Amino acid sequence: MTSPTIDRSHDLSQPLDRLSADERMKDASDYLRGTIAEGLLDRITGAVPSADDVKLMKFHGIYQQDDRDVRDERRRQKLEPAFQFMIRVRLPGGVCTAAQWLKLDELARAHGGQTLRITTRQTFQFHWVLKDSLRPIIQGLHETLLDTVAACGDDSRGVMCTVDPQSSRFHAEVAAMAKRVSDHVIPRTRAYHEIWYGDERVASSEPEEPFYGRTYMPRKFKIGFALPPSNDMDVYAQDLGFIAIEGPNGLEGFNVAIGGGMGRTDQAPHTYPRLASVIGFVPADKVIACSDAVMTVQRDHGDRKDRQRARFKYTIDDKGLDWIKGAIERVMGEPFAEARPFHFTSNGDSFGWNQTPDGRLHRTVYVQNGRLDLKLLDAFRDIARIHRGAFRMTPNQNVIIAGVKAEERAAIDALLEEHGLAQESASPLRRNAIACVALPTCGLAMAESERYLPDLLDRIEALLDRHGLTGEPITVRMSGCPNGCSRPYIAEIGFTGRAPGKYNLYLGGGFHGERLNRMVRENVGEAAMLDVLDDALGRYAREREPGEHFGDFTIRAGIVRAVTEGRFFND
Repeated sequence: MTSPTIDRSHDLSQPLDRLSADERMKDASDYLRGTIAEGLLDRITGAVPSADDVKLMKFHGIYQQDDRDVRDERRRQKLEPAFQFMIRVRLPGGVCTAAQWLKLDELARAHGGQTLRITTRQTFQFHWVLKDSLRPIIQGLHETLLDTVAACGDDSRGVMCTVDPQSSRFHAEVAAMAKRVSDHVIPRTRAYHEIWYGDERVASSEPEEPFYGRTYMPRKFKIGFALPPSNDMDVYAQDLGFIAIEGPNGLEGFNVAIGGGMGRTDQAPHTYPRLASVIGFVPADKVIACSDAVMTVQRDHGDRKDRQRARFKYTIDDKGLDWIKGAIERVMGEPFAEARPFHFTSNGDSFGWNQTPDGRLHRTVYVQNGRLDLKLLDAFRDIARIHRGAFRMTPNQNVIIAGVKAEERAAIDALLEEHGLAQESASPLRRNAIACVALPTCGLAMAESERYLPDLLDRIEALLDRHGLTGEPITVRMSGCPNGCSRPYIAEIGFTGRAPGKYNLYLGGGFHGERLNRMVRENVGEAAMLDVLDDALGRYAREREPGEHFGDFTIRAGIVRAVTEGRFFND
């Protein structure tokens, strides 16, 4: 990836002492090397000793964490925290071959606590990884052409793509574009190969990071591709979203949406979620140039002093959307065409068997909160051993067994039956619910999420039953902190953790991910949340109009006011 305008071998335009500590850390890191290699050799601790290296490892797809369930007890025993690591795989568009699945399974059993997790961005995370297992996992992934480059850090994260089989007539073409963009925008530093594969450092007169420079992006940058009518990957939550436009002869190009982002900080009103703004249309052959231009504008104008305000959404709001659009067009060398009409009807998954026009069959399997426990690992390992197609991870944390020939369906059905997965037992509420990991591993978590949401859904389903709403699809998202990895601010019912057992409750998001919700209760426990939901669902049962979604009803009924400007404020 090279800059369309300038060679930024050093991309600091201001003195280092005026920038944030993270900018100074990146500048001094020798292109993400730091002292990571030396820290991995330290046998006195289960951690990487340098705090700067812990941050740099995120660019390599690795988070240092500890088991917070035992943190206090270990402190009392004067032991260091139970350090372990999370490793996130780069998996553009969520597409995984059967051979790659088998390797992921093998590594999870050997080094990842016999569990894998499907993330809300269509990839895999290994949890409970000890320091000595970091290299074996990354080298094992390399054997099947997988890596963890830029899965975290201040760079372009994993690229998403709609996977709904019912809306994917040209899914392969768009998925290939997602992979092409992902391969194009990752950092070029050889630090990853040197630290994890053992490659020798080679001197070169060429810039090591011709696009990113020494300080990379101001903050993380997320890209995604949507294929209407499905918005399963929540295109409005992306820094840069491409909305596929189909014509009579196939894919014509993409509407471009910029400035989405879910993260916010409690008690910091200058931070907020924002929906992406559609700014125009580009033909398919201009997608790479558009990506370069958008990232260039954010790289050069994003806030490098205040990390809370460093995401692209704030750059847009500070500079103005028209100014940003003009800057992108100048870098791109041509204006955007007028955006084309499109329509979203769903952001959920199509369960059971579906068939695409090419005659291939696709079977979506529900995975609660994306957690592949040993039972599910066993099931999918058996399937991967005979499956000749691919697997697709959905943005809703489920798995699609994709590209099955008609004559191969019976064998897969038999395995699903053998492992108790033949019948879809999850309710519509659970199928439309996602959660982040949160406790006990995520260092940012303020409350439970993955471990708590299933129990809370039991109680919400009891309310639905009481009001005659059993089977009603309602989107529910829970995050253990305000950072919003599970995209809670666009759910019809959203929860963000504030403290153990305490959450902010949000209502009124769009069922298709097209509208932000609004907070209705702050820092409350389960009883208070259920009281609010009981009242709102009761009114919904009595007063709704035919076909009206719950989020739309809460606004029409005056339970919440609609957020109309694409941004969320605590008013």
